[in-house]
Amino acid sequence: MSTKTLDPALKSLLQSGTVLPAIPLALNSSRQFDEARQRGLARYYVATGAGGLAVAVHSTQFEIRDPEINLFETVLRVVSDEIDASKPGRPFIKIAGICGPTAQAVKEAETALKYGFDLGLLSMGGLQSWTEKAILQRVRDVAAVMPVIGFYLQPSVGGRIFTYEFWQEFAEIKNIEAIKVAAFNRYQTLDVVRAVCASSRCNEIDLYTGNDDNIIPDLLTKYSFAINGKRVEKEFVGGLLGHWAVWTRAAVKLLDEIKACKANGNKGVAELLTKGIEVTDMNAAIFDPANNFHGCIPGIHEVLRRQGLLEGRWCLNPKEELSPGQMEEIDRVCKAYPHLIDDQFVKELLLAEFLSK
Repeated sequence: MSTKTLDPALKSLLQSGTVLPAIPLALNSSRQFDEARQRGLARYYVATGAGGLAVAVHSTQFEIRDPEINLFETVLRVVSDEIDASKPGRPFIKIAGICGPTAQAVKEAETALKYGFDLGLLSMGGLQSWTEKAILQRVRDVAAVMPVIGFYLQPSVGGRIFTYEFWQEFAEIKNIEAIKVAAFNRYQTLDVVRAVCASSRCNEIDLYTGNDDNIIPDLLTKYSFAINGKRVEKEFVGGLLGHWAVWTRAAVKLLDEIKACKANGNKGVAELLTKGIEVTDMNAAIFDPANNFHGCIPGIHEVLRRQGLLEGRWCLNPKEELSPGQMEEIDRVCKAYPHLIDDQFVKELLLAEFLSK
């Protein structure tokens, strides 16, 4: 099987920086797959102006891979089909989450290709006993199948900490197109950026923030390092975020605002940094860090339920629910930051869909 590479138009979009939401899993009250709502969610993300969509990732619930649930392939197929049916009329990146030991990860990559996905977001979670050398070989094996986005996942949700040397070697692997940094830690984020800057593929690898607690500062910051006597600079160009699974139209406008600020000599940067604190406050309500992120996925679902995009906030695991006080926190941030939500956009979108039937 020959190695798939990324289409040049999609590579150009990835390099320019875009909004890449992580789609949740739509379930009905019996906790069964709700295909109609899943398709509706896919149409919503296309309509917002997002540049792509990540499927079968943390927000989609890793349990879709469990044999008794067996929804991994179904979700990939349904979402890919709906993106195509929506006819975005612009380059649109399909990203499939890839997990597990090497054999599973390679198989998932092959399944993703089968359903027309362009990139694999390769999780390093759940491999705590593996050496860094073994994990790097796993990355090479998956990258031999399809283009890869690396994924630095925070330890509190199943990830692990890697050395600077790991990221140095990681960045040299061919067919790595981007790295999503979701370490939720400034030191570990710095390791990745510095390692990419020191690599021979610095200009080939795009950086995407997954630091939902630090979105706007990540996107505004220019990193600069002295590498072999030369000054090398690198920036996060976009976001691949669970937080952007909600209020996505507002996120698209926000990234446009950040790009305009950077293009105009950082005019308006102070206002954007203040807005960055507001976004972090909103993320705290949704992601529930006060309870070690226990209510993260139900928090995303609750926002989409309120908007009418989901029927409820059910998860595959019945124990996954909002934490005490989380509902009130979501109430608070929605009221406090009306400029960062997209309720009116969703209302008009759903009305248009209703009238078209």
